[in-house]
This record gives sequence, C-alpha cells and structure tokens, in this order.
Amino acid sequence: MASLKRLLIGSPMETKRLKHEKLPKWKALAVFSSDALSSVAYATEEILLVLMLLGTSVFFYSLPIALAILGLLLIVTLSYRQIIYAFPSGGGAYVVARDHLSTTTSLVAGAALMIDYVLTVAVSISSGVAALTSAFPSLLSWKVEIAVALVLLLMILNLRGITESATVFAYPTYLFVISVLVLIVVGGWQLWHEGWHGFNYQEHASSEHFFASGYGTFILLRAFASGCSAMTGVEAISNGVPSFRPDSSKNAAITMGWMSVLLGTMFLGITILAAGFGVTPTDHKTVISQIGHHVFGNSVFFYLFQMITMLILVLAANTSFAGFPQLTSIVANDRFLPRSLAARGDRLVFSNGIILLSVLAIILIIVFRGETHSLIPLYAVGVFLSFTIGQWGMVRKIWGDQEQRSAATLATITIGMIVTGLVTMITVIAKFTQGAWLVIISIPLLVIMFYKIRAHYDKLGEQLKLDEQEWEHREKIVKPKVIIPISGVSKLVAQSVQYARSISDDITAISIVFHEEEEQKLRAKWEKFYPDVELKVIYSPYRTILSPMLDYINQIERETEGAPITILMPQFIVKKWWHTLLHNQTAIFLRFFLILKKDIVIATMPYHLKE
Repeated sequence: MASLKRLLIGSPMETKRLKHEKLPKWKALAVFSSDALSSVAYATEEILLVLMLLGTSVFFYSLPIALAILGLLLIVTLSYRQIIYAFPSGGGAYVVARDHLSTTTSLVAGAALMIDYVLTVAVSISSGVAALTSAFPSLLSWKVEIAVALVLLLMILNLRGITESATVFAYPTYLFVISVLVLIVVGGWQLWHEGWHGFNYQEHASSEHFFASGYGTFILLRAFASGCSAMTGVEAISNGVPSFRPDSSKNAAITMGWMSVLLGTMFLGITILAAGFGVTPTDHKTVISQIGHHVFGNSVFFYLFQMITMLILVLAANTSFAGFPQLTSIVANDRFLPRSLAARGDRLVFSNGIILLSVLAIILIIVFRGETHSLIPLYAVGVFLSFTIGQWGMVRKIWGDQEQRSAATLATITIGMIVTGLVTMITVIAKFTQGAWLVIISIPLLVIMFYKIRAHYDKLGEQLKLDEQEWEHREKIVKPKVIIPISGVSKLVAQSVQYARSISDDITAISIVFHEEEEQKLRAKWEKFYPDVELKVIYSPYRTILSPMLDYINQIERETEGAPITILMPQFIVKKWWHTLLHNQTAIFLRFFLILKKDIVIATMPYHLKE
C-alpha cells in the first residue's frame, strides 16, 4: 500500500518546502478560476431552458438577462477585491463573518461555501461528461461511471500537491479560453455576413403579453437566477489568497480582475451567438455544442472544441479541490470540524479535505445520475448566500473603521450586498420546488453539526485540563491489578508474566476452558512454572470465550471500586498477512469491548514469530 501511495501521489515533501508551493498569477488563474470560466459552457443554456416554459418567442430576453448578470459580476468583483485586501489569510465570507458579524453567521457562510464546492465538483464533472456524450452519444449509458472515474482522477492529481496539479490544469484552461474566443470571433463574423437569423426584437415584442401576468415575470426572474450560475466560483480566489506568491493580496486581486474580464466576455459572446443563430436546448445536445457545430460544421475543429470543452468542465472541479480543503482547514482550526481536516498531508496539501470532497461529490453524482440540470438548481443558493454574507461583513468592517472609511467603497459593497441578497431570495423562491429546498435544509443542519463538534472539543478540553490539585493526586503512584488472558503456558505467556511483574505485585492469569479435564492439565503446568501467580480457570459449557471473560473482568472491576486494572493481552505477530487468517482474533474482540471501560487499561504484549 505504501508503494502504491508513492506511485500515485509521489514522495513526501518537507514542511520547509511549503513556501515554495505558492502559485504565480498565470497558474493561479487556472486553479482558482477554472470553475467560473467553465460556467460559460452551461450558463446560457440554463437561461434558455427556463425561458422555454414560455416558448422560443421569449428567447430574446436572454440578452438583457445576460447584461444584468454582467452588471452583477462587476459589483461582486469590486466587492471581493476589497475582501482580498482586507483578509489576506483567506477564508473569504467565512472569515469576514467570523471577525465582523457573528459565529452563527460565519458558520452559515461556511456551510453555504462547502455545499457550493461539493456541487461545483458534481456539476462540473457532469457537464463535462454531457459535452463528451453530445459528441459521442454511444457513451451516454456510461455517464455516471465516467463521472466517478474523473472525480477519482482529479483527487489523485490534487493529492500530488498544488504546484504540480496547477501545472497540469493550466494549459487546458487557457486552451479553452482561446477556443471560446475563437468561436466568438468566427461566429460573430458569420453573423455579420449572414445576418441575424435567430430570435429577434419582433418576436420579443409579440411576446410581451406573457409578462402581463405575474407568471411571466416569475419565469423571467427564474431564468435570471439560473443564468447566475455563470458566477459560481468567483469567490474562490478570495478563499485561497495564501496560495499566491507574495505580494499575495495584490496578485490575487489582479487575478480576480483577469478572471472577471474573461468570464464576462465569453458569457456575453456565447449568449449573443445562441440568440443570433436561434439555438434551442435539446436533449443530449448542449447549447454550446450546437453553437460549435454551427460555426465549425462537422469538421475536426468541432470535435476538438467538444473535447476541450469537456476537459475544462472536468478540470473546473479543480477550483473546489483548491478551495474546499483550504476552507475546511480554517473551520477545523476553529474547532467546528474534525481536526484531521486541518492537517497537511505528505505533499503539503490538506489531503483529508481533498478525499472528503471527492467522496461527497461522488455520492451526489450517483444519487442524481449525473444530470447537470438536476444539480444546478441546488447550486446558486449557497453561492449567493455566501456573497451576501461576505459583503455584509465588509460593510460592517468599513463602517466601523472611521479613519479608512471610503464612501465609494462602502456604496459599492452595499449595492453588491443588496443585489446578491435579492438574487439569493429569487433563487430560493424560483427554484424551491426544483431542489433548492435541499440546500435550505442542509445549511442549518450543517451549522448544528458544527456546533456539536465544537461542543465536543470544548468538553474534551475541559475534561483534559489538569489543575494543580489533580496533578498532585495523579502523581501518587498506584500499582494496578494485572489480568493476563491465556490459552496455555508458552514463551508468549512467560514474556507477559515477566512484564506484569515489573509493574505490579497483584497478577492474575485467566483461562477459559471448554472441558473440565483441561483445567487439571493447565493448573499442573502453571504451578510448575508460576506457583506465585494466581491462575483463574473458568469452565465454559457453551464454548464461548468472550462472555465468561468479560463477566470475570466486570466482577473484578466492581470489587476494586475504581482502582486501576490493566488487561495485558499476549498476542503473537505473524510474518505473512495471510497467516492472520489461520488464527482466531479473540484479543481484537476483547479489546473492542473493554475500550469502553473507564478504569481499565488495555495493553498488548507482542511476540514476533520468525516464520
């Protein structure tokens, strides 16, 4: 297993190498922005899928919806650049709320972000597989298996270390950006020469009667909420500021600016092409693949574009593999998650967080059968809730800092907080019956879990705290009563008795026999070697070992009234693993039952066999 681990993730790294595991801006853009950039592959489609409820005549509304989303992107980008400078230690909305709002609010933000990261992996991988099956329909029946295999591949790559994984992921990300920009330029050139032959203003004007009722407006807001999936992942850079090279805050802010410009350009361009070409969502054919087919035809460039799209959608999940472990490590350091999530692994990454993220994403993919449209309704609630909380915390911070208070900055972040808050409410209402209720329930359940974990650690700390009086009491040495379970007289038993004599004068050996005549043979041999050590032999007519032995130990525990008892279990260690199958494992089961006893110490006396 150790050799396999080294093969998969590489040799361990020294702690002092951590300072070299920092990312330059061009690599960080690929690692932390791949989620946001890849969302252009499905965000436009999500808008059109909702508008289809009113018919294709309202598809022209995808353009103003896209412009509204770009305005929101600008506001959120400006707000989160302030968070990056104010909180260079990372953590994003969770740390902002923890320091400037309340513990509960910060845990809500943390829960929302964690759910967002898990959904990012599930949605990105599922979208990538959908792009693959659009080009190769014969793989459709294997989409869940392919998705699970891709999650496991990403897990292994990330366990190898952030710098190494960033190098792998950087080139496909830039290849996708270039291919989409080429698609937009070539497609725009075709629209310029062929003319706009898709959804037009006349159809938009004739569809105004749909919005005379509240239902049409509701659908429009729902389409806006679905399109906001283009903004998922925008917060990832603020969560991972410590991963940037110095000056980390400045480099992170610059990278966020690059990401927003690229995201806005690609999202608007694809939405315009979808409207101009009259693309309509269909089963097993994504909108972006239809645009690619219209622009590139049935040429090799189309299939190359599909493969690149699939690759970036899969690699977009890497944003979560960078952000989720970092976030959970911060929450774990605050003792609201298991401490194991705060520990770095062999390759200086938070290995346990990476593995946990992978497991949760695989469960989601299997439960939802890899359906992107079933997962996305769960997606935007957590994203925009964390946006809102993060900006709320920044408003409180700036308002309380009278010396550095800036009216322009305060106004920008306040507007962002209000707008993202409205988007959160719209998303909850519009997508409640589609599955958003699951997120609404999951967030408070996670917060309750956080508090229970913290309560456990607080109680543990209180119980383990050693005061001076208790220290003096503990320093008084009390020799324990030692009980040695045996099955016969052997070198292993001799070694155990020798050790027991070094720690106690009160030693009892206990043996369970199935036939009464066995007792005489055992006692005769025992008296020959250890006449000064008490032997307790218990006859078990029903051939059970554990029950009579536990009954005897319980009896001794009652008689000693809280005095220490040590169960010294002799156990031989075999050379080959399969030899273990040839022997009973009574010691393991006995240890399992005794570990719950308050005043009993369980010790193992190993005897290593040569063959």
